[in-house]
Amino acid sequence: MEAIPIGVQFKDAAMADVAMEDATVADAPVPTPKGNLMGGVVALPWVEKYRPASMQELVAHEDIIRTITRMMEKRQLPHMLLHGPPGTGKTSTIIALAKTMYKERFKSMTLELNASDARGIDVVRDQIKTFVSVKQLFGGGAADGQPKLVILDESDNMTGAAQFALRRMIEQYAPNARFILICNYSSKIIPALQSRCTKLRFAPLNDEQITGRLWHVAKNESVELTADGAKAIVDVGRGDMRKVLNIFQTTSMGHKVIDARAVYASTGVPHPDDIDHFVRTLMNDAVSFAAGLKGLQDLLHSKGYALDDFLQLLHERLIVAEIPTFQRCRLTTLLADIDWRMKLGCGEQVQLAALVGAFHEARAVSAA
Repeated sequence: MEAIPIGVQFKDAAMADVAMEDATVADAPVPTPKGNLMGGVVALPWVEKYRPASMQELVAHEDIIRTITRMMEKRQLPHMLLHGPPGTGKTSTIIALAKTMYKERFKSMTLELNASDARGIDVVRDQIKTFVSVKQLFGGGAADGQPKLVILDESDNMTGAAQFALRRMIEQYAPNARFILICNYSSKIIPALQSRCTKLRFAPLNDEQITGRLWHVAKNESVELTADGAKAIVDVGRGDMRKVLNIFQTTSMGHKVIDARAVYASTGVPHPDDIDHFVRTLMNDAVSFAAGLKGLQDLLHSKGYALDDFLQLLHERLIVAEIPTFQRCRLTTLLADIDWRMKLGCGEQVQLAALVGAFHEARAVSAA
């Protein structure tokens, strides 16, 4: 047998090792990007998927949008305090403003903090101060003449010490940065901060604005939405666009057709027809206390309704129900007492009996 030179042996062995490594790499699974996958595509929640990316995509608060846009164009953007109920577009407006101002430099020119998590004075001294004190290499510390943006979401949860520390920083770094405070309750922001900011209140969205957005999403997602289904989502959402889109997406996962029944079944909110039937039953003099209590217990148990939700919607239906005014006034007072006791943690079964008793008392007032 002819001997193989040692160099050739080493060369063949090295090539074999390389071939094995290539095979191992080829056989190795390709890492999957993080996120929820549906059909191989990363699926975003509709709240994020349909969040406005520019000022033109915002659907509400035209006066506020017009004012902010004009200030941006004139490069006279002040410190701002945006306050109002949840889901009314406060954060979306500022994010759209920042993307319009900075375009591809959005991330380097914007610091977004959620004050519910980063709420202490150390955050103000470290993260915020570091960001606003460092100037950009080009443009004198701003993009196209615009200052940096510090967005403090849920700033009403910041500690008092952090708010006092932020007070001086707002004035000190005004040439280089603008501070945007976003909160639900402006009363929780100290007066010294409020006086340094332009206050803009975001009211709940009206029904037309929410309905238009619902039909836009339904068209893009190829979801069959009925008119009564859209109205039910609007009624349950109560002007909160974030809640509306979450309800819409949740209902679409379990029902092919989004109608009113599907919406109320998915959210666990009592249907107005159920409440109207309950009111008519208890206002009937022929219904005894025991029968009324059993009917209410069966309704809550079979539909899975919570007494808190039932009380709130019962109050709303009583306002428009065709009953004498003195009965409505008496029932409203008694329901308020039951709601107060529920908030204190009283037992639900006892309060169920008290609810039925409230209607019997209102009937007795009518008889008297």
